[in-house]
Amino acid sequence: MLGNPDYPTYQVFLSIGIAAVISLVLMPLFIRLMRREGVGQQIRADGPQGHLVKQGTPTMGGVVILLSMVLTCFIMARWTPDLILCVLATIATALLGLLDDIESVAHRRSLGLTPSQKMIGLILIAVIFCLAAVNVCGIAPVILFPGGFSVDLGFLSTTISIGDGQLTIPWVYLIFVFLLMAGMSNAVNLTDGLDGLSGGCTLVVMLAMAMVAFRYDEINLAVFAASIAGSLVGYLWYNCFPATIFMGDTGSLALGAAFAALAVLTKTEVISLIMGGLFIVEALSVIIQVASFKLTGKRVFLMAPIHHHFEKLGWSETKVVTRFWIVAAAFAMIGFALYFQLG
Repeated sequence: MLGNPDYPTYQVFLSIGIAAVISLVLMPLFIRLMRREGVGQQIRADGPQGHLVKQGTPTMGGVVILLSMVLTCFIMARWTPDLILCVLATIATALLGLLDDIESVAHRRSLGLTPSQKMIGLILIAVIFCLAAVNVCGIAPVILFPGGFSVDLGFLSTTISIGDGQLTIPWVYLIFVFLLMAGMSNAVNLTDGLDGLSGGCTLVVMLAMAMVAFRYDEINLAVFAASIAGSLVGYLWYNCFPATIFMGDTGSLALGAAFAALAVLTKTEVISLIMGGLFIVEALSVIIQVASFKLTGKRVFLMAPIHHHFEKLGWSETKVVTRFWIVAAAFAMIGFALYFQLG
């Protein structure tokens, strides 16, 4: 470990720089590899017509984002149970996204795995993560609210004896963690529709989560969040408009899972919903659009997710992305401020 525990702030900031350099160096090599192999993004036919020119742009850049994060953690962090669990949950979700990307590229269509296949994968990952968090990392099945209010979701638990040990299954908290992890993964995935949008929004959120983990006295988790932020700096260099690489589901699903995992391990599950408010808005816009069309036959937005709505209003892609970054940063700052009001 390169980081000096006596200077944790230095350790976290240096992690951002190291991850950014690794990502900046590896990304162009990965882009050339994807071009040589003919691995390109499949653009949805019913999306904005201006996006059709992006067809075939190299994808699966999430591989480099996560590789940069893992290498940085090896250099800068101690591999505590919390960090190992966070990294494993992120990688597992990335593998699910990778399967989705491969399926999409292989069949030359914008859809990869079926929704049920994705959901089964997310259920397995969330359940294993939650059980490990509670039984290995000692995370209490309690959610905290600003103002000192808390709710114990461990009231309905089952304890199973396994050898000399015990396995506690907090059923209600298990469902809550699944909803959080699956919801965030899909929300970040839905946000990944414009050049630089998802990467930039996740970057500011991860910086906020690094500060939360630092305040929570989990320096290794702070390094984890900081290394993701740094990796996204390198990714955005090539993903800014006009993008030469997309992260794919490999990146978007994994980043959402990483965010949820950090929220659970720092006991900021509720606060994370505020910090990631932009992602929640994107997901809600799709839910509202689908529900409205099925119930009334009318659409609320010109197109969902909501970033496409603003494109349809005439905003340029860069204007939408820049303003959404600002909104994402505002949500992250509000969430971080409310973090100090937790019980």
